[in-house]
Amino acid sequence: MKSTNGDSSSMGYELAGVSINDGKSKPPVIYSDGLFGGRDVIKIVLLVTTVTLSCLLFYKSANINPLNMVFSPSKTDCYSSKIINETSLEKAQKREPGSELERVLMNAAMENNTVILTALNQAWAKPNSTFDVFRESFKAGIGTERLLKHVIAICLDVKAYDRCLKVHPHCYLINSTDSDQLSGPNRFMTPGYLKLIWRRMDLLRQVIDLGYNFIFTDADILWLRDPFPRFFPDADFQMTCDDYNGKPSDKNNHVNSGFTYVKANNNTLNFYKYWIRSSRKYRGRHDQDVFKIIKNDQHVEKLGIKMRFFDTVYFGGFCQPSRDINVVNTMHANCCIGLDNKVRNLKAALEDWKRYVSMNTTVSEIKWNIPPRCGY
Repeated sequence: MKSTNGDSSSMGYELAGVSINDGKSKPPVIYSDGLFGGRDVIKIVLLVTTVTLSCLLFYKSANINPLNMVFSPSKTDCYSSKIINETSLEKAQKREPGSELERVLMNAAMENNTVILTALNQAWAKPNSTFDVFRESFKAGIGTERLLKHVIAICLDVKAYDRCLKVHPHCYLINSTDSDQLSGPNRFMTPGYLKLIWRRMDLLRQVIDLGYNFIFTDADILWLRDPFPRFFPDADFQMTCDDYNGKPSDKNNHVNSGFTYVKANNNTLNFYKYWIRSSRKYRGRHDQDVFKIIKNDQHVEKLGIKMRFFDTVYFGGFCQPSRDINVVNTMHANCCIGLDNKVRNLKAALEDWKRYVSMNTTVSEIKWNIPPRCGY
């Protein structure tokens, strides 16, 4: 579009009844009467009209909202980034899980993709058995009740799953074909017990593979305080002990795999794969025994996995009860054989804890109500 100055264009405009296209070229005439002469007013009106029409055409062709142009480029970019981030977050939250396991993990996970896992069969899930005592400890603990909503019960048979659904929000059925072998008490080191252990280990590998950090906790563990402040921040893999020798990095500690904290990364994923493969080489052994064999393997050393082991003062058990109830986080019914025996002694220890909490003060000594030998 040409300016009206100089030669007139073939396109004419009419504004307020004034014809602009007269087919002749005339020099501009400036009048002195008034601040602006009549021709000056017409030229100004034409200029404003031309600019306005040009802007409208530009906005229309570029599909730009004219209101956004009042912001500076920096503010507009910031606003756009915010929209993109919010949209991406919304998409991430609405992402469909690829499996039932992933769906349960997504529902139970903390903000940092951490879950708490425990394993159950029919015997452990039945009313007044270990799972009920386990859940009760979260409610009686200090700072632990809020963690219960992040616990996933991994059920090894249909009856355990049905019972779990009645009392707990997050349940996952891992097995439905050989539940008859896994549903009973499964005494220590029986074929059923070993099958349960290695089924559980393979599930933990899957959890890491899906990108979730986890605490695995046996259901015969009382949760008395939030354990997260006691974890080593720079370790990939952390495990409790039956007996602790005072050195958290020493692999010679007498470990207990019933309570482990694992970060999801390539080191831990490859370590769990190797751990599970090693079970086929060392048949008839449970996960702790195989761990003791492979922990100093050259292959494990090359993985670069950083391991730490917990002091029994903070993560105690019936093998070595915590010496200080004022700081203890968990209490495990290890060194206690037989499901009924475990349940009875866990309930006794939980009552000791409730009495301590009711006093609302520190104590110089606590005598856990646990027999010296938690046998049959």
